[in-house]
Amino acid sequence: MSDQNKAAALLAFEVWGTGELHRLDAIVAPDVIHHDPYDPNGGHGLPGMKKSIARNREAYPDLLITVDDQIAEADRVATRWTAAMTHDDRRVTLTGVTIDRFENGKIVEAWRTIDMLSFLRQAKPPAA
Repeated sequence: MSDQNKAAALLAFEVWGTGELHRLDAIVAPDVIHHDPYDPNGGHGLPGMKKSIARNREAYPDLLITVDDQIAEADRVATRWTAAMTHDDRRVTLTGVTIDRFENGKIVEAWRTIDMLSFLRQAKPPAA
């Protein structure tokens, strides 16, 4: 089961990079809850998740997420990741950790933490 859950978590990260939102239907529960203080759609189930991904893909069409580490135990998968994108003509990265909880092969709950301070420092124009 752990390997299947890890594969599903990897697929979710791929969707962030490709924008192929329909692929989430097979791996994410319709009423998924996403705990992320930066995601205004986190409590709106799968449609909210798709909306968040679509909005991020609009803002950062070259978004690419690389999975750095992944650990699975019981019904949870922890993934440490790095996202790279262009922001205001600057190449920037964002790092984070996501923990997904699975039931019946689908993500039903997720917690995400990101290093927003590092991202904002990269995105800030240099001082004159």
